[in-house]
Amino acid sequence: MSNLSIEAIKEAIAELADDEKVSLASWLSVQTMDVWDKEMQRDFSPGGRGQHIVDKARADVRAGKFRPMSERKSGSKG
Repeated sequence: MSNLSIEAIKEAIAELADDEKVSLASWLSVQTMDVWDKEMQRDFSPGGRGQHIVDKARADVRAGKFRPMSERKSGSKG
């Protein structure tokens, strides 16, 4: 890994051609999504900090507080 500072990276990016900036932004977006996906998986796995939300949702489903989307009328309001 390089010892470039964030400022040096920003300066290097500023010098890129527009199409290279677009390519870099796309790549960076994918990297960010991968990090987000891993964090979500960790948070909502057994023992994760979001497990209580999963448990509550499952309890609500078992209690009949929800119905399948297939039972909802499409286009209806309210």
